[in-house]
Amino acid sequence: MHAFEEKLKKTQITVISLLESAKSPQELAEVESQILGKQGLVAQLINEFKTLSGTDKKQFGSPFNQFREEIRARIAEKKQQGSPSCGCDNASCSIPLDVTAYRAAPIGSLHPETHAIYELEDVLTSMGFALVEGPELETEFYNFDALNIPPTHPARDMQDTFWLPQPHHLLRTHTSSVQIRAMQKQRPPLSIAAIGRVYRCEATDASHDYTFLQCEGLVIDKKNSLANLFATTKLLLQKLFKNDNLQIRVRPSYFPFVEPGVEIDLTCPFCTSGCPTCKKSRWIEICGAGLVHPNVLKAGGINPQEWSGFAFGFGLTRLIMLKYGIDDIRHLHNAKIEFLQQF
Repeated sequence: MHAFEEKLKKTQITVISLLESAKSPQELAEVESQILGKQGLVAQLINEFKTLSGTDKKQFGSPFNQFREEIRARIAEKKQQGSPSCGCDNASCSIPLDVTAYRAAPIGSLHPETHAIYELEDVLTSMGFALVEGPELETEFYNFDALNIPPTHPARDMQDTFWLPQPHHLLRTHTSSVQIRAMQKQRPPLSIAAIGRVYRCEATDASHDYTFLQCEGLVIDKKNSLANLFATTKLLLQKLFKNDNLQIRVRPSYFPFVEPGVEIDLTCPFCTSGCPTCKKSRWIEICGAGLVHPNVLKAGGINPQEWSGFAFGFGLTRLIMLKYGIDDIRHLHNAKIEFLQQF
């Protein structure tokens, strides 16, 4: 018989004997301290367990944990039975308290959105981006005018934007508004990224919500090109999905704040021959991007004749759903503990 196994059995016998000998609340408290205290029997076993080899830890880890649970259950049962009851109220009870006794506290976990934000921040900063923030309650100028979005654009309609009672104020519809504020405060060259919550006046269903997370990147330097944009977004996505073999493809598109505008697709990180996530196409539409429109540079106080830039943006909430296989966006905001405990 292994020495640790032998000591474990002897300790079990000792514990049972000690608990049976406790006839009063004071005695039970003293016994509990002898068993679970800082220098108690269980603490001695823990110290000895730490010295075991990896193989022995695997062999005795499960029975040791089971033994510790049984001890706590026996002590709790002894207290509930009322056998150690002192017959006094709480104010006059003189049962000694062992403040050194260990009791594991329930440990929470981070929300999947928080996980994703931390991970994305690490990737962006490793690539040289400075993280910036902006207000979620935004003005019409920063959200629309400065981004070359004309008054006739449908995004300004009441059904797409949460307008506030104050004139020309709204809940931002994208993190692109942070770009203008960053350009006004900093001089080029600059590389900034903004991660934050945006709001859309949309009906809520499995794939749409009135609020979600978005990430925006902006690089301003001399002689920027689409090649710089494609290389940057490709590296970012490879780092984010931890897969150096991922490829991108580019499709022409239109966004008022960039010219030219493109949509960037990513090879499906979850399959090689087609799956439900990529709808059997092996490609996932991932982000919109393009070279920053001269009017946007002017709004930020930057001379478009001297400087150029590229920008990209994507919905972080959608990436979270893809990564964790979440089929309904509402799960992220319904505060159901059984769902959040998975992460």
